[in-house]
Amino acid sequence: MSQVSLPKSLHPDLPLTALAPMQDVTNLWFMKVIAHYGSPDYFFTEYFRVNDTSRLNRNILAAITENDTGRPVFAQMIGESIPDLVRTAKELCNYNIAGVDLNMGCPAPRIYRKNVGGGLLREPEKVDRILGELRSAVNDRPFTVKMRVGFENTDNFYSILDTINRHSIDLLSLHGRTVKDMYHGAVKYDLIAEAVRRVDCPVLANGNIHSATKALEVLSQTGAAGVMVGRWAIANPWIFNQIRQALRGEPIARVPLVEVRNYIDRLWQTPNSATMPVRSRVGYLKMFLNYIALLVDAEGDFLRLMRHTSTEVELLNLCDRFLLAEGTKTLALAPYSGL
Repeated sequence: MSQVSLPKSLHPDLPLTALAPMQDVTNLWFMKVIAHYGSPDYFFTEYFRVNDTSRLNRNILAAITENDTGRPVFAQMIGESIPDLVRTAKELCNYNIAGVDLNMGCPAPRIYRKNVGGGLLREPEKVDRILGELRSAVNDRPFTVKMRVGFENTDNFYSILDTINRHSIDLLSLHGRTVKDMYHGAVKYDLIAEAVRRVDCPVLANGNIHSATKALEVLSQTGAAGVMVGRWAIANPWIFNQIRQALRGEPIARVPLVEVRNYIDRLWQTPNSATMPVRSRVGYLKMFLNYIALLVDAEGDFLRLMRHTSTEVELLNLCDRFLLAEGTKTLALAPYSGL
């Protein structure tokens, strides 16, 4: 089975950029918001859960069927039942997807305990069977994998990379931490560089790419075909444009905090916000502000006070206080250390 060509990137002369799939974040609305500030080359959906009774989740499907960003969208699946993964992959291929992506990296304990997501990295033989069957099922469009460098160590890393080659995977997104590392500790970019040398497909480097400057460092250190950005695109939706500016050697555009305040409003106006209970809406916005705050205020006051707010009015007034007070202040180009 030979590889399939990937969708065209926005700028064929530059390395690829992708927005990482994040559960409860990368829905249709967030993709539209990101596109407003500067799309990545590729989007990936939240994962479709796959088991013997699963059906395609309508909300996740909307990120494919109602997507007007103009960018390719890969449909991600999570599961371990081979017949059901094959069935779901075939169903997804009836839609306008850029390709099918298999999640082998999710570090949430409730996920890996079911031997799905990052839990699969403990079973190289199972990975071999899953990739073989899915490659046969997805033969007319890209079949891609997102994974980490291991479960609690990197013992299976090279054998899984060889499996990826054997089944002609079209793109590998590699987070340079183990599943047990979650989002802590140093990212092993040296192992991403090893993967780049070892596999035949393009590799997207993933893990703590917090700024355009960091993206350039990681690209030069790993030789990866591109970068995949997750949490730091929540903090800074301008990051994909900034990465392109940095790659071209242009100065990176600074973002005034008043623009950040507009971004928060845009997030707030999610289509179902009117029907969400107030507590859920406040919680939803705080999820984003947890990241945004790390680029707004070096002292950490905004983060601390934001977490203590309990009503919409309180929360939005606090945003006004920190983001509209000084007209000249801009979003930091990298996270403040120590926060």
